Amino acid sequence: MSRISIAFFMAAVLYALAGMGLGMFMGASQDFTMRPLHAHINLLGWATLGLMGAFYGVAGARAPQRLGWVVFGMMNAGNLMLLSMLYVLLQGKPPILPILLGGEATVVLSMALFGASVLMSGRQPAATDAGIEPLRRAA
Repeated sequence: MSRISIAFFMAAVLYALAGMGLGMFMGASQDFTMRPLHAHINLLGWATLGLMGAFYGVAGARAPQRLGWVVFGMMNAGNLMLLSMLYVLLQGKPPILPILLGGEATVVLSMALFGASVLMSGRQPAATDAGIEPLRRAA
């Protein structure tokens, strides 16, 4: 499995543990104020990064690796900005808008770049497909 895929999976596991920890805390205290934060940690962290890791694992050499690392960095930075401001907001305090909006924009842009990775991986034959690709084009 590629290093980028492992990085996405490891980050997803960290988000999953954070989401589970928050969920257990909410359940034990019977205070569900942080429910939206719990949902966002699990969706943007565990599910999204896990699916991205699966894509890079399956696509292998066909996926643009540099762009993948950019997506990885941007997605995690955007998540941390967005999730921290969501926590502040749920505490009843005003969020720092540049951080909140910057985090949201970074997550959206990283998703768009991930989409570009998906499209690019369909156009680049892997080294193992080199002998098959000319036959596909001829057909």
